[in-house]
Amino acid sequence: MQAFLKGTSTQGTRPLKEKGAGTSGEKKQKSVPWVEKYRPKCMEEVAFQEEVVAVLKKTIKGADLPNLLFYGPPGTGKTSTILAAARELYGPELYRQRVLELNASDERGIQVVREKVKRFAQLTVAGHRTDGKPCPPFKIIILDEADSMTNAAQAALRRTMEKESRTTRFCLICNYVSRIIEPLTSRCSKFRFKPLANQVQEERLLEICYKENLKYSKEGIAALVKVSEGDLRKAITFLQSAARLNTDNEITESAVIEIAGVVPPKMIDNLLKICYKGTFEKLEIAVRNMVDEGYAATQIINQLHEAIIEEELNDKQKSAITEKMAVGG
Repeated sequence: MQAFLKGTSTQGTRPLKEKGAGTSGEKKQKSVPWVEKYRPKCMEEVAFQEEVVAVLKKTIKGADLPNLLFYGPPGTGKTSTILAAARELYGPELYRQRVLELNASDERGIQVVREKVKRFAQLTVAGHRTDGKPCPPFKIIILDEADSMTNAAQAALRRTMEKESRTTRFCLICNYVSRIIEPLTSRCSKFRFKPLANQVQEERLLEICYKENLKYSKEGIAALVKVSEGDLRKAITFLQSAARLNTDNEITESAVIEIAGVVPPKMIDNLLKICYKGTFEKLEIAVRNMVDEGYAATQIINQLHEAIIEEELNDKQKSAITEKMAVGG
């Protein structure tokens, strides 16, 4: 009887385990945001930043890397590029040991720079990977959003940068290079990351649509590119939101506009027409309607500004209108 029970228990638990493992694996796969899922895994996959990629490829081949400073708008591939470069340098085995990544969300005051960063920088490393390939004899410390570090912490960093130059390379990443102190910028090779061109964004979004089996309209993709303003991360996030919102339908322009929280172009055009020809009463009604719809005033002003720049007005008229908008803002 006991043997019989034993037999059933083992038989009964095995399929359950497999079933459990399968579902958790599926869940894991489903729950990854597309921004992470389609993050470049190697240098070849980095979009649009040709100069940076070319220089990094050369330095990786020579197995020597200067201290780096990446700056530019959000969502242009700064963090992705250095992570992809580190993966190519160290391989999946050594990557965790050789790369220290600190973000603005981590504590990065003067004390952390003096202790954690310094301790990691002082460790010496071997010049070979586990798979036998040659590997640079230095580690990489990535300081993401370095422009939010205090001046004191940045000043403490410059001495560590100098002292540990034999064993460690630093990569500072920021949106505003003017917020990094001069002694640090002079110790780094600076690379500016440009906002992504519309065509490049479109290609990436279409590639994701194909891989995720999404239905889309041309206008929908064009709207995604427009609202993201060169920020690929924002474009992919909006695409995923639109796909979740309309699970059966295609990704349309109206769905993208709704998710992005931008004012529909028709409303902006209508407002402009009233500004050109209408009376103050009509204008007041139009503005009140927009406020009632819940659109942010800054968003309306920004889109009005874009529309005026694209309008067929002469430069004098455009400058007069934008000056009035600046005073009003």
